Amino acid sequence: MADEMKLVIVVRTDLGLSKGKLAVQVAHASVNCAVQARTSRRKQYDEWYRGGQKKIVAKVGSMRELLELKSMAEAKDLITSLVTDAGLTQVPAGTTTCLGIGPTESRKVDPLTGDLGLL
Repeated sequence: MADEMKLVIVVRTDLGLSKGKLAVQVAHASVNCAVQARTSRRKQYDEWYRGGQKKIVAKVGSMRELLELKSMAEAKDLITSLVTDAGLTQVPAGTTTCLGIGPTESRKVDPLTGDLGLL
């Protein structure tokens, strides 16, 4: 059996974003990662897309944790996308709200995100 494909979005809980704002930020990360994968890793994207586009939303408590995850994901050559807010509503412009990782095989992303709490 092939390894399950997934996209993991990790959000910062320290910002106190509303549910609606969080949903939009997660959507940004999902679209950004999907576009990157479709452009640069088409086979991986196609497998993820055909498999139902599985997404997991996890949480961290700080920017430091988010940047550590990004660094570890990039060291494993995984697609990443940091989402930085425009600052029009709840947070100042330039605030990083979440990180998308993947889509990729579960065996590649789970060691980085598997112990994080779900949102």
